[in-house]
Amino acid sequence: MMEKEDGEFRHWDELIPDALGLIFSHLPLQEILTVVPRVCKAWNRAVTGPYCWQEIDIELWSNRCHQSDHLDRMLQMLILRSSGSLRKLSVTGLQNDSIFSFIAQHAGSLKTLKVPRSGLSSSGVVNVAEKLSSLTFLDLSYCCKIGPEAIQAIGKHCKSLTEFSRNMHPLDVASVDSHDDEAYAIASTMPKLKRLEIAYHRVSTEGVLKILSSCVLLEFLELRGCWDVQLDNKFFKEKFPDMKVLGPRVIGFYDMINDWEDCCSDYFSDGSDYLAWEFLEDGEMGEFYEDEFEHGWDDNFYADSVNIDMEPHIWPPSP
Repeated sequence: MMEKEDGEFRHWDELIPDALGLIFSHLPLQEILTVVPRVCKAWNRAVTGPYCWQEIDIELWSNRCHQSDHLDRMLQMLILRSSGSLRKLSVTGLQNDSIFSFIAQHAGSLKTLKVPRSGLSSSGVVNVAEKLSSLTFLDLSYCCKIGPEAIQAIGKHCKSLTEFSRNMHPLDVASVDSHDDEAYAIASTMPKLKRLEIAYHRVSTEGVLKILSSCVLLEFLELRGCWDVQLDNKFFKEKFPDMKVLGPRVIGFYDMINDWEDCCSDYFSDGSDYLAWEFLEDGEMGEFYEDEFEHGWDDNFYADSVNIDMEPHIWPPSP
């Protein structure tokens, strides 16, 4: 019950669905899918309709989900619930182009798309880039299978793009000779960028200068770990005094160690605190189980935890 201004009381289920959806959107994913629908019919309608799903953030959950078919089915269910009103989607670890195509098919209102650490191909991105034209923010960090063709297609069709994140991990670029082709693609197709992140890219000074000369609206540029870029703080202060630049060099030994460890912790998951689920035959969500000791594990269904014990290394070595 809640109190009206005149002192009377009304039931929570009398709230209009979009108001309920706004409230429920602040709850954890597990509670929205399993607890709220069982309270009453009005609340069930709110969470099965588009009101809770204009912004879908399952990045943390998907980072711990190592079965791509489960991730795909979760995305399909939630995106269909949004009924074309999806404005923001954050998910990690997409394993195929088909689910990315599904996202694009329902991206008419999509402004923010974060799909880091995904196994997308350049051709898969090129084929659907036209359907992502409403994007203003895109994160393709740690997507190792895409190249300049995909970047160029995104820039060509996403004319309103103002923020682009394309960070990489040192281990993924160790065998790469140059990312200048991606830098040129960014420079030639994304003139409205205000924020650009290309940490640990094997990009040259010339590639960065090309970006700086073409993307004149840039307010933030991340070059952390771009070791081939020979531009210092003095250059940026003189030429771009209003731009915030991170990198390319880290200062001091311990800063470099921390930089590596931050990158590793961002790249790898410890696999703890899994949420597992059972899907009903129609693809809707069944029950969540978060306590493995209370409910037990099914080795054929649940993914095992992945614990990576890494000693920090300096890469590349200091000159």
